[in-house]
Amino acid sequence: MNRAEKAALQLQAVAVLRMLKETRTYDELADLTDLPAGDLNRYVNGHVLPGIERARQVVEGVGREALATELEARVTFDDEGYVDNSGVVFDQSFLDLVAPVAANAFGFDRPDVVLTAATDGITLGAAMASYFDARLAYAKKSKETAVEDFIESRQRLASGIELTYYLPASALSSGQSVLVVDDLIRSGETQELLLDIAAQADADVVGVFTLIAAGDEGMAAARDMTDAPIAALATFD
Repeated sequence: MNRAEKAALQLQAVAVLRMLKETRTYDELADLTDLPAGDLNRYVNGHVLPGIERARQVVEGVGREALATELEARVTFDDEGYVDNSGVVFDQSFLDLVAPVAANAFGFDRPDVVLTAATDGITLGAAMASYFDARLAYAKKSKETAVEDFIESRQRLASGIELTYYLPASALSSGQSVLVVDDLIRSGETQELLLDIAAQADADVVGVFTLIAAGDEGMAAARDMTDAPIAALATFD
């Protein structure tokens, strides 16, 4: 890890601690992190940065658990099982915290391209792309008028509805590494289409990440299509 990466990790840890401090006393934060309350006070107030090992402990361990808890508190389900995650996907500052925590906790290799689906996946995709210093590409259910060449992936759902996604062919090239992300995975159709687009482009998938997994069906479907790491920040039955 070079100096820039170490500094980034330390700043990410401070951002996580500041988020946690919004709803906790320093003593409660100390109990959560196993770090001294006095040190936490100095970190949160910007007087000193945590050491590398402490920063890694916060980002990879405490950060993942805390963000999952925060996400669960923001998500609601209606009587038919539909998910309202607007309190998450519309909060870019929260997603900016998710990106480094997910990257470090789940061990994703740095991608050349973060691939997602319009529209709800775009804010998470932007956060992940910014963290990895990668390009963001998003597939849409309609073709861009001025684009001539597309990668097209099509699937007929159990309901009989046909789902199609289009990605401009110039957005993804052979040999590039790709991280597939989305805000939600339920049955896995969207992720399967994105993985198919990556396969058609002869790209190398380095992982699949979602904020929310609603059940196990979608995660299992993604695992059937790639050996890359697949992870969700929070899982709901």
